[in-house]
Amino acid sequence: MTLGPTRTTIPEEARKEGVLAVVIGRAVGAAAAASAYLGGAVRAVQGVVTPLGWCVLASGLVALVVGYAFGLLEVVALGWALVVLIAAAALWLVGRGAGQVRLVVPIPRVVVGEQAEARLVAVNPGRRRFGGVQLELPVGDAVVERVLPGLARGGEYEVQFRIPTDRRGIVPIGPARTVRADPIGLMRREIVWSETAELKVHPRTVPIAALSSGFIRDLEGSPTRDLTSSDIAFHALREYVPGDDRRYIHWKSSAKTGTFMVRQFEESRRSRLMVVLDLETGAYASDAEFELAVSAAASVGARAIRDARSVSFVVSGRQSGRTGSMRELPTVSRDRLVDALCVVEREERVALLPDVARSAAESLHGLSLAVLVTGTARGTGPLRSAASRVPAGVDVVAVQCSPEGEPTARAVSGLTVFGIGYLEDLRAMLARSASVA
Repeated sequence: MTLGPTRTTIPEEARKEGVLAVVIGRAVGAAAAASAYLGGAVRAVQGVVTPLGWCVLASGLVALVVGYAFGLLEVVALGWALVVLIAAAALWLVGRGAGQVRLVVPIPRVVVGEQAEARLVAVNPGRRRFGGVQLELPVGDAVVERVLPGLARGGEYEVQFRIPTDRRGIVPIGPARTVRADPIGLMRREIVWSETAELKVHPRTVPIAALSSGFIRDLEGSPTRDLTSSDIAFHALREYVPGDDRRYIHWKSSAKTGTFMVRQFEESRRSRLMVVLDLETGAYASDAEFELAVSAAASVGARAIRDARSVSFVVSGRQSGRTGSMRELPTVSRDRLVDALCVVEREERVALLPDVARSAAESLHGLSLAVLVTGTARGTGPLRSAASRVPAGVDVVAVQCSPEGEPTARAVSGLTVFGIGYLEDLRAMLARSASVA
């Protein structure tokens, strides 16, 4: 006997439960979508109605309720008048226009004091008239306002904005927006046309010629007083001792003396410059001192990068227990370095300068010169302590900044301390050091 395929019957109750679950799931999804849509609509309304508009709307609704409840026709008329006023303000905002507004920042990087500008360009490629609204452009903490005139088809309007560059930093520009509002101020509609751009205001720097000759002479490696058995800088001959490399035997001298003589070399090291910028608030007597210190440190670092030197730029980091910490800024290019210096500021709870120097010396190897840049409130004691944390054989120069002060140069226990009042003083000091070296 052949058995045919069996058919499983689903109980009626289970089928009804499955249908009910599907219906409930769809209802929940529709409710969630409606809630999201309603929430978006509420947020849109909240972003359009001004506080004055909410007051007028609430007053109108209250007037209608009270007027109809107590039969006060005058109050009812007032309520409807306020509601109509709100409706008229809403109709005033209808329409976006076919225009376009572009934000242009021609130069994204400038130096303190240089002229910088941004441009807003409005065009109307459509058939409908575009304009008659207010243009707003946030620039830093301020908002620049202009009235956009009505533009016919193909019309174009351009306006320029001056950007303040009196202080180092990053100035946010934008987003550019147009604002349409009713004459009473019940509703306000903003249309954003661009992203936020940034203008980087770099610290002022001066060219330092000393780094290209004299002050740091070993671009590919300069001889030191440390002697080694193999290098490129020949020093002298000495007698052969077991274990010496036979490749360095000087055969002519060995033949003359009758004793094996080997070459001895001076160990050469590649130059590596370390610039340490003190960020502790107590190290500076004023903001002007700190700005001069940033410019001085940036000048040294930028010149070293331009000369293709190995350079590490270190600033004070957060204090962690008894050990100081340091933060290293990027030095892959001059722009990357001065971009990072746009945002450095004095801080209260940072490591002391000696702790920063110690942390940097432990992290960085192959140093040949360390430049410590600080203010006049930093005494000689902390400078000597910071210099003592640097490995032996590394020259240490401290630069103390005092705006409009007299340039000074002194040596304190092997530490060279320069006092500068202007950036040009730093260039002269380093040039003199290079000529003496």
